[in-house]
Amino acid sequence: MKIGSIVNSNINTIFVEDTVQKALEIMTGLKINGMLVVDHENKLVGMVVKADIYRFLIQPGHIDSCPVDWVMSKQVITADANDDILLVAKRLRDHNIVAMPVLENEEVVGIVSIEDLLDYYLSLNSKS
Repeated sequence: MKIGSIVNSNINTIFVEDTVQKALEIMTGLKINGMLVVDHENKLVGMVVKADIYRFLIQPGHIDSCPVDWVMSKQVITADANDDILLVAKRLRDHNIVAMPVLENEEVVGIVSIEDLLDYYLSLNSKS
């Protein structure tokens, strides 16, 4: 089965020049651990997760004025909508990450997380 069939299309994004504080406030408010970072053409340029922000906060700084660019991962591991689910699960594990953007023709169509994969595999088991 292709990953595009279980992708979560509810995507939360933030712009690269938005502040670290704004990113943390959005993630806290939505109860999520990460967000995709996009440019004004809605192209993926990075991903920011709470762990990155917390490491940034160890050093006192200007959370209210520093851009997300300072803390985001710029080399994002992605999946293609046509990738096999098992291949994507292996990629998540191999890179020790909990979620990744799913692209179709270089456009973000969603995000897939470990929870999405668990739900998928649990649904297979419940049908048996």
